Amino acid sequence: MEHLAILRDLQATLDYLRTIERDLSALPPDLAALDTRLKAIEKQMAEKTKSLDSARTHIQVKSKELVLAQKDEERARAAVKTTSQKVHYTAAIRELDEKERLRASVSRPLKAYETEADALTQALAALESERATLKAQFDELHAIFLAEHANQVEGRKQLKAKQAALEAKLATPEVTRFHRLASARQGRVVVPVENGACSGCHVKLRGPFLFQLKEAKDAVACESCQRILFLP
Repeated sequence: MEHLAILRDLQATLDYLRTIERDLSALPPDLAALDTRLKAIEKQMAEKTKSLDSARTHIQVKSKELVLAQKDEERARAAVKTTSQKVHYTAAIRELDEKERLRASVSRPLKAYETEADALTQALAALESERATLKAQFDELHAIFLAEHANQVEGRKQLKAKQAALEAKLATPEVTRFHRLASARQGRVVVPVENGACSGCHVKLRGPFLFQLKEAKDAVACESCQRILFLP
């Protein structure tokens, strides 16, 4: 039953940790406002960075297309200069006009993407400047907040150390499964049996299963929700 004791201890440790984390995340109004603004700026920066990356990709593509279009235009212009016969000259002029139009059709969107990239770069620089200023303010006020809650900060540190020590006693796949189940079950992985039912999902347990639970020498999972059960 030592294995079950470790799991129960781990569950209790994580419960205490969640309580402390909840208290420490309950920021005062001034800090909460800064935190909200910082998250909004970071979201804007992520969106603008994505748009900038897209614009730069288009610039690379259009730049290559422009180089090819310019070479075609240069060849057509050279053909005009070397053509002497009137019939051939007219065709060469027509070819040159076409190549100039093609070059312009590439150049215009390239210029638009370059203008967009410049605007996004400037916007990102402004947002980064604002973010840095707000982050400095947030860090200063948050340090004061944490100092005022020194006992909880120390308690969190000790609980995290205890969590690591407990998890070290379990196999890595089991630790992974424990946290995956915790995420799916509102943090409750190890629960007691109450009135013949799993207190996690409240499904009534079968008689043979209850007998198996009483006789078990290791952890037993609920047949319905897969939480680990114990008899109080």
